[in-house]
Amino acid sequence: METLIFLLILLILGFFAFPLYSYFAIIGVYSFIFFDVGALYWIIFFALAAVFTFQPLRIKFISSKLVKFIQEKGLLPNISATEEAALQAGTNWVESNFFKAEVDFKEIKEQKVIELTEEEQSFIDNEVNELCEMTTDWEIFQNRDFSPEVWKFIKEKKFFGMIIPKEYGGLGFSATTHSHVIEKLVSRSQVLAITVMVPNSLGPAELILKHGTQAQKDKYLNDLAIGKQVPCFGLTEPNAGSDATSITSNGVLFKDENGEIKIRLNFEKRYITLGNIATLIGLAFTLSDPDKLLGKEENLGITFGLIDSKLQGVDNSKRHDPLGIPFVNSPIYGKDVVIGLEDIIGEEKGIGKGWQMLVESLSIGRGISLPSVSLGGSKLALNVLASYSSLREQFGLSIDHFEGVEEKIAKVAAFTYLLNASRNYTLDAIDDDVRPGVVNSIMKYHATEKFREVINDSMDVLGGSAIMRGKGNLLAHAYFALPISITVEGANILTRNLMQFGQGLIKSHPYIYTQINALKNNNIESFDKAFFSHIGLVTNAFAKTIVYNFTRGHASCQKGDLKRYKQKLVWVSAEFTFLTNLALLILGPALKKRENISARFGDILSNCYLITATIREYENNPSEENKNLVDYICQYCFNDIQIAREEIISNIGFIGFLLPLVKVNPFAIKAKDSLNAKIVKSLRNKETLDNLTSNIFISSDSDDKLVKIQDAVRLNKENEGNFKILKDAIKNKTIKKDSFENMINELQEKELISKDAVLSMKLAHTLKQEVIAVDSFKLDEYKASR
Repeated sequence: METLIFLLILLILGFFAFPLYSYFAIIGVYSFIFFDVGALYWIIFFALAAVFTFQPLRIKFISSKLVKFIQEKGLLPNISATEEAALQAGTNWVESNFFKAEVDFKEIKEQKVIELTEEEQSFIDNEVNELCEMTTDWEIFQNRDFSPEVWKFIKEKKFFGMIIPKEYGGLGFSATTHSHVIEKLVSRSQVLAITVMVPNSLGPAELILKHGTQAQKDKYLNDLAIGKQVPCFGLTEPNAGSDATSITSNGVLFKDENGEIKIRLNFEKRYITLGNIATLIGLAFTLSDPDKLLGKEENLGITFGLIDSKLQGVDNSKRHDPLGIPFVNSPIYGKDVVIGLEDIIGEEKGIGKGWQMLVESLSIGRGISLPSVSLGGSKLALNVLASYSSLREQFGLSIDHFEGVEEKIAKVAAFTYLLNASRNYTLDAIDDDVRPGVVNSIMKYHATEKFREVINDSMDVLGGSAIMRGKGNLLAHAYFALPISITVEGANILTRNLMQFGQGLIKSHPYIYTQINALKNNNIESFDKAFFSHIGLVTNAFAKTIVYNFTRGHASCQKGDLKRYKQKLVWVSAEFTFLTNLALLILGPALKKRENISARFGDILSNCYLITATIREYENNPSEENKNLVDYICQYCFNDIQIAREEIISNIGFIGFLLPLVKVNPFAIKAKDSLNAKIVKSLRNKETLDNLTSNIFISSDSDDKLVKIQDAVRLNKENEGNFKILKDAIKNKTIKKDSFENMINELQEKELISKDAVLSMKLAHTLKQEVIAVDSFKLDEYKASR
């Protein structure tokens, strides 16, 4: 019994993270009272206590020898210069909590909420709406381009200058506004959204703002803001995609006939958005100085230049065809293109800083642009899906009453709420001067993957209506474009397997990066402090893991409607911390190469973030309808975490014996069918659906397909009672089954409905049939269509 009490006390010390000396104090007192030990025990005990609690002794007898052992055995993880730049490109944020076996809900709640200014909202309500009214997605696809009027409007209204400050002629909008603009544009056309988002998230403008000289800002930014200059971002090459450090485009320093130092460039880029029409090419290349003209080393590293597309040797005349999506995308070639040092971003000080610039720029694209595209597309899909499924009938019922369809619609609704919640949380941080590099990777991966599921499920439910192209098909082009989002700005396989956890482990763990630097610099004192703090963290996480597993997280004291999910999140965080460090102990530096293990840890980390964002969104805007969505999301994400947990334990060394224990004590299972039904029922309320799909573009054109869908739902809802009379009359054989018009006329003749009801029902029925109808073409039209 004394031993059990003793172990319980140690567990309590670990759970509350008591300092190391507390353990020795408790062990000493407990041994003195309950155990009969001799002098030798006390000699060893006090010697160990002195060595472990007195830092100079600990450094001499433990840490120095441990450092020597690690260095001799080559156990020090290698961080390349490019990895170092990536680690330095962002800041730690909420994701770091999950590496500390804790979750700070107070900090999460207090994250500043960014509101749109009147000017920003006005731009969305006016200029963005006007742009959407000027064209349709079908027109863009048929013409394979925007009209000259659309291009002129985009440039004159400064859509390319949203992130450029007003003092340089731009709009100076927040990241949140940038996202809302893209979200609305994509609900009209993905081509519109892509064209506008790229100059605002990827390339010259942002890099000039952050790293350019004042002369470069004065020269370029105003012209970029008003569309006088059209930018593109030249990074990807035939043999350098996700591994951007493998670029072979090169620049060589030389002196021209006037004795001025110049750069001769040779390059081949591909997949460059806006490349074919760009006037200013942002180009990544490796710079060398074979003649040591700058008096430095020969290889100067990745550098970022600004290239006038009209320079001799530049060829951007060709176009790619990315799955038939007609946004401007092209290869760019350069042969002996000559630029000056003033054309390097930051001029001479910018030499070799290109990789850091690229990492920062790509991170913003991952956190803002692609998630906004996914969110806007999901909102459109949900609106179409929920509306269409309430109109389309099979076997005498609207199809949204079938459980299989309910399951799909509920998931689409929940994912839309999730994407909105995580978008809001991430952008609130970015606009609050946080640079959440790890979270941006999470956002890119999950936004695009969730949107893939949203579109696939929507296509399944819409059936034939989804696969017949034409101006009435609102989702097909998004379906075609999906692989593009999955591929760009870091392919999703890379993002999941290497970036989320691989980068997050070193960057967001409270002690690993410090230990690596201490070992690298042979700073034993720094290593000692970090290493034993790390041991304390593992002890704390181990104790919490045991307690939370036995209590299923109830030992964590939380408050509010979502306290159960908060308890589980704390439980997951504790176990995630412990499993992470256990994997490090077992696999060591090899963990970096175990990509599937890293991916599963990334699944846990990213789902923790998604749950956190969902909880925050609900607590900021609580409602009963949203509570159903939150229940779905949390159960879905905790179930994903459970799957990752089981797969990690199955694949790490000897700990597989724990698998039965974690299977019988899961974090969660997927939502019940009854929850699907509740969500779908709530979507039949127009206000609920409008709130979930806010900020999608609704045209003023009554012939627009989305407008017709909205009108059809409204009219059929208004005539719900009359249609029930019709169905009952057919069922009871009060009238004979005939054409719709004959049947309602017979109802009127028998005075079962009024004349006004007949007119209203006819209009509702006509609109419903127009919504259900699909496009067809005459042969010459079909052959001419694109």
